[in-house]
Parts: sequence; structure tokens; C-alpha cells
Amino acid sequence: MEVKALQQMLTQFRQMQESLQHQIDSVQVEASSGGGMVVVKMNGQKVITEVRIEPEVFAAKDQEMLQELVRAAVNEAGRRVDEALSDQMKSLAGGLPGVGNLLKIPGLF
Repeated sequence: MEVKALQQMLTQFRQMQESLQHQIDSVQVEASSGGGMVVVKMNGQKVITEVRIEPEVFAAKDQEMLQELVRAAVNEAGRRVDEALSDQMKSLAGGLPGVGNLLKIPGLF
């Protein structure tokens, strides 16, 4: 492989990395559980940015139910972040030769 071609590929990877970081920063997902009783918002870094719990959940005074609703909403939000980032990575890597195979590595996205 020529040095110039390698440099071009490196430049493409850097641009892809910058673009991916920008897209990660812009990802915002929302997930709910219990028919909207608990709503969680999460960003692309998997940081929870908002939690809303309907007052009826507190009125029930059921600690286990609240824990389960929060757990379900957080897990769903995390899954949605993974899905959004995976979709974005696929679209970014589509034009780079050989990168498509990286997307098949378990645990990458």
C-alpha cells in the first residue's frame, strides 16, 4: 500500500472519528415503563439527563414496583442509545473499505 493512500485512509478515519463524536454528543433518547409511569432521558454517553416519575407511583407506596419501573426504563434507554449509535456508525463507515467488517465484532456497538 502506498504511503499516500495510507495517509488518505488515516485522514478518513480521523474525520469519521470526529463525526462520530459529534453524533454521539447529539444523541438523545427517551424510554418509559409502566405505560409512561416512569420516563428516562439519556444522552449518547449513556448519562441519564432526566427522570420523570408520575405521582401515582408514589401514592402506591410500592418500593419494588418503582425500582422495577426505573430499572426497565433505564435499560430500555441504554438499548436505544446502542441502537442509535450502531445505526450512525454503519452510515459513517459505509464508504470506507474494510470498516464494515469491524461492525461485526461483538460488543463494538
